[in-house]
Order: sequence, then C-alpha cells, then structure tokens
Amino acid sequence: MELISLEDFIKLDIRVAKVLSAERVEGSEKLIKLRVSLGNEERTLMAGIAKHYSPEDLVGKKIVVLANLRPRKIFGVESQGMLLAASDGETLSVLIPEKDIKEGSKIS
Repeated sequence: MELISLEDFIKLDIRVAKVLSAERVEGSEKLIKLRVSLGNEERTLMAGIAKHYSPEDLVGKKIVVLANLRPRKIFGVESQGMLLAASDGETLSVLIPEKDIKEGSKIS
C-alpha cells in the first residue's frame, strides 16, 4: 500500500457519529441504511455490514465515520460518508469510541 503524507491524512474528516436509525436495504443482502447524527447535522450512510450486524444492534451506538467522502448513490440512496470498520476476512467490527464522547467529535 502506498504511504501517504501528513498533509494527506489531515484532509480526512473522521468523526464520531451516533446512529439514530438503521434498516436493511430491500434487494441487498449486505447493505444497511443508517441515519446518523454528527452533532450539528444528520446524514444518511449506506454500509455493507448486514451479514455481521442487525439494524437493531446499531441504533443508539456511537460509531466512527469518514465525513468528507464525496456523496455516492447506492441502491438509489445518496450515501453521505462512510462508516469505518475493521475486518480480518471473517469477522467485521464497526469502530466505536472507547469512551462516551460527543457526536461530531473529530478524530485525529
């Protein structure tokens, strides 16, 4: 993988978000549609995590999102960011802050 500079990293707007609602996407085995709060705004995210998480497991959780990803239509829904998760090929784990922290808090 290519190394990036500190200047490249600084361009990433990684924030804490709270999941307000979550639902499976009809016609997809992988996608969950999330409505999240970044503190001062709400956004819709599409995440390919349905094989590892149920929507009920996500509502109310604080997660980590890439907030300045260019919006993209997925299954006809505009996804306005990306949920961050780790995977070893078998297990997928959504990234969550260790301590309770305000929605919108910047990760650096």
